[in-house]
Amino acid sequence: MALPNRYLVSFDTRATFHRFTDVLVIGGGIAGLRAALEVPANLNVLVITKDRITESNSSYAQGGLAGVLSPEDRFENHVEDTLIAGDGLCDRAVVDMVVHEAPSEIEQLVNWGTKFDEEDGHLALTREGGHSHRRIVHALGDATGFEVMRAIIEKARAAPNITIHDDTFTIDLLTQDGTCVGAIVWHPTFGKLLLWAQQTILAAGGCGMVYRETTNPPVATGDGMAAAHRAGAELRDMEFMQFHPTVLYVAGSARYLVSEAVRGEGAYLRDVHGERFMPRQDPRAELAPRDVVARAIFRTMEATQHPNVYLDLSHLDPKMVLSRFPGIAKVCRGFGLDITKDRIPVRPGAHYMVGGVTVDMQGRTTLPGLWAAGEVTSSGLHGANRLASNSLIEGLVYGAHCGRGATAAIHAAPHSLAVPPLRNQSPPDESGDQLDVADLTNSLRALMVRNMGIVRDAKRLQEAQRDVGFWCRYVLSREFAGKPGWELQNLLTVARLMIDAATYRIESRGTHFRSDFPVRDDVHWGQRHTPS
Repeated sequence: MALPNRYLVSFDTRATFHRFTDVLVIGGGIAGLRAALEVPANLNVLVITKDRITESNSSYAQGGLAGVLSPEDRFENHVEDTLIAGDGLCDRAVVDMVVHEAPSEIEQLVNWGTKFDEEDGHLALTREGGHSHRRIVHALGDATGFEVMRAIIEKARAAPNITIHDDTFTIDLLTQDGTCVGAIVWHPTFGKLLLWAQQTILAAGGCGMVYRETTNPPVATGDGMAAAHRAGAELRDMEFMQFHPTVLYVAGSARYLVSEAVRGEGAYLRDVHGERFMPRQDPRAELAPRDVVARAIFRTMEATQHPNVYLDLSHLDPKMVLSRFPGIAKVCRGFGLDITKDRIPVRPGAHYMVGGVTVDMQGRTTLPGLWAAGEVTSSGLHGANRLASNSLIEGLVYGAHCGRGATAAIHAAPHSLAVPPLRNQSPPDESGDQLDVADLTNSLRALMVRNMGIVRDAKRLQEAQRDVGFWCRYVLSREFAGKPGWELQNLLTVARLMIDAATYRIESRGTHFRSDFPVRDDVHWGQRHTPS
């Protein structure tokens, strides 16, 4: 297979607009802004976001943030719950670090103005699947991400050393002599723009849009992962896409996440005949980890030949349900559903990429000059399956570490920002045909559902490798002039990495389930990562 171009677009430093900053942060979600806020005031920070600053997976998070805040809870409990969910692939040292730093990060959010829900003057705590104790803080009932991001965005906008550029698409990371020196972006005013930075922090989020059924917003097209791969940074564990078990399923409508906390508060899952099926599948029933619940739903849908299952809250206190889940109640009312009485149709959807850019405990990638935090990374916290509500905490902890690490790197080896003589000229497209980008994007997303979904096997993976490999050969070598084409190239890059990793791992573990190798194999795969 022909290698893709190092850069997606042509450029010449002698004929392109430039901007300089001390620290460049790519991504305006919780990880990116937390990193920016950790950089001291004597250093300039430029934060670039693909869409509006409010459009990130962080803003859409419903459940909350996990932290040991109750006297009945212990750090050891949270650590153990995370390790169990991670199915033997977590890094124990990373888990210990994040769990112990979580409470102080939550306290910091409160100090920055986040208004978490309270009970009797204390932070209200709920429980979600996989957690042994109530340790999830939440806000506005089921709109935690919105409230957290409101507060952190206000804090970042008030910082005199932080500049935020919305609607700025990161095309590629710039490298010179094996070091990241910034990024080439598309700016709404300047067009192609070269951003030069002493240190770069990648916090570009996930890639849920590689699937047709996803809880992610449209911006989640894996741009950061693909750019890091092209720049030479290591990625790992790309087979581990977490599927959220309960996504509102109404034919013809947009998909909407139904929070893990709904089951945490006692909701039942029922099949089309009204039967509860989780108690037969796992002793933890509806509170089993997400991968277990998602596979149980998948099997139930196959057995009943019905396109979805149902969440039932009718046995719970209606006042509690409406006060705890006002957002979900509002969405369901739009379809004529009363969540206190009616069953909610749900099915699994792609939710969170557990794999990503490899980082150490400080957020350092394998590419000098590049740090990374949040969903774009593989830190070792989640292992093979993310424990509910651990992601926002990971973004905060690693964002803070990246901000400190980038600052220390600048102080240790400051350098004057200058424009190196970089140039990229894409080869001419000699095919002469026009691509239907939208059609190819839809075809890719449908293929990923069929062949790289909740249940996989060698035959389907080989078919996926063949088709995606064919598309890559005639798409990745082209130069597109706008975001839809670049997003397609990034989705194809990420999809190929995911399929190759799933083919390589011949066992079942966490979110990765192969029907032809249905058992976890610790002899050959214990603590073994899949590099990309």
